[in-house]
Amino acid sequence: MKPRFTLVLLGALLLMAAGAAFALFALREQALEAGPAIEDQRITVAPGSSLRTVFMQLHDKGLLTHPRLFELYLRYAHPATRGGLPAIKKGRYRFPPGLKPLDILEQLQQGKVILEQFTLVEGWSFAQVRAALDALPVVEHTLTSKSDADVMDALNQDGEFPEGQFAPDTYRFAEDTPDKEILQLAYEAQQRNLEKAWQGREQGLPLTSPDQALILASVVEKETGLASERPRIAGVFLNRLRKGMRLQSDPTVIYGIRDHYDGNIRTRDLRTDTPYNTYTRTGLPPTPIAMPGKEAIWAVLHPERTDALFFVAIGDGSGGHYFSASLAEHNKAVRRYLDRLRHTTPLATAVPTPTP
Repeated sequence: MKPRFTLVLLGALLLMAAGAAFALFALREQALEAGPAIEDQRITVAPGSSLRTVFMQLHDKGLLTHPRLFELYLRYAHPATRGGLPAIKKGRYRFPPGLKPLDILEQLQQGKVILEQFTLVEGWSFAQVRAALDALPVVEHTLTSKSDADVMDALNQDGEFPEGQFAPDTYRFAEDTPDKEILQLAYEAQQRNLEKAWQGREQGLPLTSPDQALILASVVEKETGLASERPRIAGVFLNRLRKGMRLQSDPTVIYGIRDHYDGNIRTRDLRTDTPYNTYTRTGLPPTPIAMPGKEAIWAVLHPERTDALFFVAIGDGSGGHYFSASLAEHNKAVRRYLDRLRHTTPLATAVPTPTP
């Protein structure tokens, strides 16, 4: 080979190598170049979307300046993806401005989607839980037309009554998560809460099982909205159980008449016998009447030591109650409550009657 030709060939090879190096450098640089977006942007990655389609979405949102070049970089230059494109996960994503393309890709690979949330409120009934879940547009609805029994069967809890079995809390999840999965989380959380509290319970309580503790906790949950009162109210109910007294809890009566409750509880309601009427029946109701939170469960298993056997609302707007150890003292407190109520409530409105 002639020296001149050799030099020309070597020069050409050097130029090609330099060009290739420059191209790789350019591809790498654009992979680190943030797009022009100036505010948070959201995209939805549909199931089965190709990476190229998603890159065009990112480009349209101002998050990716050179989608085709970035794809080439991933195919031929990026050490982690060379030879093929990475898999990404479906869902809704939120990207702040200034993110590098590789950072965006990492979120897509890891499925760091926007998390929705559902709050199960303390004291809700199972019917309220289901209605709230059914109203969530971001949930995949698989249970809407099913009966309560079918819902529990779907959770592998065939035959279990659902009331009280789901923990009040805020649950975070990805869009299109099935409602069944959210309920499963709440169910498992409540069982953990109950088991932990039961294992650490005080001794000598007139409760023989975690189920009984859950039932009483649901009554305590419905009797007061004040966290500070729960242990004392639990103490009152436990005192009554020890003495064989009826609990005489209005929320249990309301739960028993449910669809017939119009917002007022009347004397005839207290006298109408149902399995849940603790004015006509001794002992605990047959099931919980609401979803008790951890604090209500804890209060029942760690009650305040008190000689009180009665309580009635103070009626001053605080949500508090007046506690009494004797019927005579309690009836005085009831009369004070009724007097206060008459000054603030139209006469047509039904009011509670003194405890028999």
